[in-house]
Amino acid sequence: MKKFSLSVLMVVAFVFCYAQPKIQFEQTTYDFGKIHEEGGKVTGKFVFTNVGNEPLELTNVRPGCGCTAANYTKGQIAPGAQGYIEATYNPYNRPGNFNKNIRVTTNEPQFLDDSKTPPHMIFIKGEVIKRPPTEFERTGYTKTAGMARFFEPSVTHNLLNTESVLDTFKVRNFWDQPVNYVLESNNDYITEVYRSFGSDLMPGEEGFIVIKYDASKRAAFGQMKDAVTYMTNDNQEPKKQLHYAVNIKEDFSKLTAKQLKKAPISVYAETQLDFGQIQKNSTMEKEFVITNTGKNPLLIRKIESSSVSFKAYPSTTEIPSGASATIKVVYKSSNRPGVQNGTIEVITNDPNNPNQIINLKVQTL
Repeated sequence: MKKFSLSVLMVVAFVFCYAQPKIQFEQTTYDFGKIHEEGGKVTGKFVFTNVGNEPLELTNVRPGCGCTAANYTKGQIAPGAQGYIEATYNPYNRPGNFNKNIRVTTNEPQFLDDSKTPPHMIFIKGEVIKRPPTEFERTGYTKTAGMARFFEPSVTHNLLNTESVLDTFKVRNFWDQPVNYVLESNNDYITEVYRSFGSDLMPGEEGFIVIKYDASKRAAFGQMKDAVTYMTNDNQEPKKQLHYAVNIKEDFSKLTAKQLKKAPISVYAETQLDFGQIQKNSTMEKEFVITNTGKNPLLIRKIESSSVSFKAYPSTTEIPSGASATIKVVYKSSNRPGVQNGTIEVITNDPNNPNQIINLKVQTL
């Protein structure tokens, strides 16, 4: 009797050990062959069977890149039943050969017993035939949108606060109707001074608009980001913007020798601030001191931070001769650990040192 019971237990244990789901794919590679870039997304289907003796379930189906998406059978697949995984690939702007993978994990024992078990891998491959270039690409008008476009919508300048600059922006109308350009401006330092066409740019016509940026009227110092807006009747993208990145520095060239002798002199107690260690999602403050050893008042024109995590607050923006000001720097940490470096740039009217960089360092735990 004991021998019989032991035999039964061994059979039950044997059956239990081998009672498990098991996935088997009909194919592990789907070849799309040659597809056209402009033809839109393509989808391949992988069919699999549960060849085990327990219900199978897909626990994770993860494409290897953002250009691939996957749809798959949800829920349990009974023993002997089939399921599927659909892989969709977007060929647009991806000419040439491709070979992408999809990682698949299931409720099979090897994945439940060891989280480091490599997933099942299935693959899609093919060749994307490059589409013919668009009219925008043939002419180089690819940086803006719509049927009426600017060739280059962005400019960068380094200017003194007494200078102005003229920029010529090429425009082209790809539409079959005239496009009307109307400048929307709320300031006097960015103005249109000339255009090669009238109020309308005719179908197929290319022209240009000349715009003046006047730093003397901008009345600011340091890094400036400004935009110019044109409203049009373009049925796809009526709003057109041109972007300026301008670094404005003070012009000291007209100061006399006498004025230079009386000019303010900025002396920084330190140019390195080490915050040390800080916990995640918390705040810490440090200070540095500026002293004016010159004869005229030292004016803090602007304080610029390289990161939104660092903010600076001066005790005053006008420092008399012989006096000092304290700059408080506040660091607000994120929830990501590691070392972060940054800078604070102090812009003043000191002709010998108008731009001073304060280096910052902090470690978030």
